[in-house]
Amino acid sequence: MSSPITSARFSVLDRSRIREGHTGPEALRDTVRLAQEVERLGYHRFWVAEHHGVPGVAGSAPTVLAAAVAGATRTIRVGTGGVMLPNHRPLVVAEQFGVLESLFPGRIDMGLGRSVGFTDGVRKALGRDKGDAEDFAAQLDELLGWFRGTSPTGVRARPAEGLTVPPFVLAMGEGAAIAARAGLPLVIGDLRDRDRMLRGIDHYRARFRPSVWAGEPYVVVSGTVAVAATPEEARRLLVPEAWSMAHSRTHGTFPPLPPAERVEPLAMTARERGLYESGLAGQVAGTEEQVAHALESVLKETGAQEVLVTTSTHDREALLDSYRRLAAVAGLDGGTTRR
Repeated sequence: MSSPITSARFSVLDRSRIREGHTGPEALRDTVRLAQEVERLGYHRFWVAEHHGVPGVAGSAPTVLAAAVAGATRTIRVGTGGVMLPNHRPLVVAEQFGVLESLFPGRIDMGLGRSVGFTDGVRKALGRDKGDAEDFAAQLDELLGWFRGTSPTGVRARPAEGLTVPPFVLAMGEGAAIAARAGLPLVIGDLRDRDRMLRGIDHYRARFRPSVWAGEPYVVVSGTVAVAATPEEARRLLVPEAWSMAHSRTHGTFPPLPPAERVEPLAMTARERGLYESGLAGQVAGTEEQVAHALESVLKETGAQEVLVTTSTHDREALLDSYRRLAAVAGLDGGTTRR
């Protein structure tokens, strides 16, 4: 009998994190290079994210970046994790994905989220407020209608109408119910909060209504996975992101990723230390054997069909090595060993 790991798909989301000592343009080029490498390793899809006004994230225009990634790769599916629908007019989003699908037929995914800007200033600049997220279900319905040609406006979305671009809903909590009602695949995280994740997945499966987009529930679990030769090296992969998250919670801004060796000796306040340690705890990290055991548990508990790996760190070579090791654990075609 095959293991849950070798039966699952493995995919990558790269958030184009800016690193200390490097620039935003470098981060975007790093994302494209990473996509080429994970394609070679045999990962199923490669997604990019949307953030606005964040000092530590260069990926502000996901459909533009997805075009660059798709143009630099040949076979891997490419998409967004995700386009934050409340920030955009659904017609424009449909047109953008229609162009992507026309240029790269059969390779484009449309991952959609309901978040609005990270701060009040960003939301004001976008002309949005927190309440716009409450309209996500209607925005999603309108967007999908542009592909089906069912808009009551009489306007036709060109070249989107008639094309099939698989939609996914990025969700936690209420978003899972929206995905279920719309009959769409669900992307849910994070791996550290397993109880909350399981509640969302159970809610989604219990209320799923088949649609033209998906005949049955499809679950993608997302989160950090770090693989290295030793548990200590795997933990060091987590340090830059854990510190940046702690800094953002205590200072209100999400900074570029620092190198682990700068973070580890830092003096921290009690609150910073608590947030930092929380960011390190509960992640899927360790040697190949440890990560295989942890992923088996995740996949058995969730019944997920796919794992979307969202790891960010300062050391890009160590990150790439982690993805190589994970490919071997998952038995991907480009992995160095098969399980």
